[in-house]
Amino acid sequence: MLKLIQKMRWIVKRHPYLYYTRFKLLSKKAAADEAWDYSYNTINQRESLPSYFQTINLKIFEDTPFLSDFDKTLHLAKWLRMHIKGGSGLSLSSEKALKKMLEGEGGVCSDIAQVFNNFCVLNDIRVREWGITSLPYKNKFGGHAVNEFYSDRHNKWVLIDVAKSLMFYEGDSEEPLSVLELFENNKQKKRIVFRSFLNSNPIDYTLIKDYYLNTERMPFLICNYCNNTYDWYLDKFQPYLPIFVIHFWLYLAKKSYYYLFPLQRYKNKLA
Repeated sequence: MLKLIQKMRWIVKRHPYLYYTRFKLLSKKAAADEAWDYSYNTINQRESLPSYFQTINLKIFEDTPFLSDFDKTLHLAKWLRMHIKGGSGLSLSSEKALKKMLEGEGGVCSDIAQVFNNFCVLNDIRVREWGITSLPYKNKFGGHAVNEFYSDRHNKWVLIDVAKSLMFYEGDSEEPLSVLELFENNKQKKRIVFRSFLNSNPIDYTLIKDYYLNTERMPFLICNYCNNTYDWYLDKFQPYLPIFVIHFWLYLAKKSYYYLFPLQRYKNKLA
């Protein structure tokens, strides 16, 4: 009986058909320049974030009050990676998810990317979240979530994979790549270098080859995610409804996030 209940929970939360349906409903094609100015900060202000984030943020930066935007972002990413053990997906409101992760009770890449977004907002760092999927869509590849932050030092968006402690560079350059630069450079077969920004976290070369350097992978920008809206609906209805029902209701109410595919290959591959 317990196995049956666990199987049913997996079906209503993680079944591949639900992922495919979500992509069909939420995905939009766009030119690369349409994604240039979008940031998570646009619709998420620090005043709207749970106070628990501010409490933890004070701990993160208690001994490092004066950092550049680039160093501040790396310090934040390192702290989160060192204090979040990881585990199963949570699908909780942001405050509950952060508490669970810091208690060592779960958190996949998308959970980590979401809380990283909120901490960046608190620290006046422009940030956004990207997903990586397989086109044509394949059930075997579950996808991945990463962030970009805007670096004043480099005057550009910079890819940072907090969950895997990774950043990417072209050849011998010390300038980090953005998400679109990484995928376009890989398409053009340019030499790509990847480095861990946390010495205690070894690089998983197989993962990088599968997630980033496989030509079937495609990035999409997650837009219009209002943390306050999702927190309210998840806290109110999650005890009673499957997570996909809550997300679908927000889609019908036109309060949902959506996926923006800026690369031209998207058009003929999603179907």
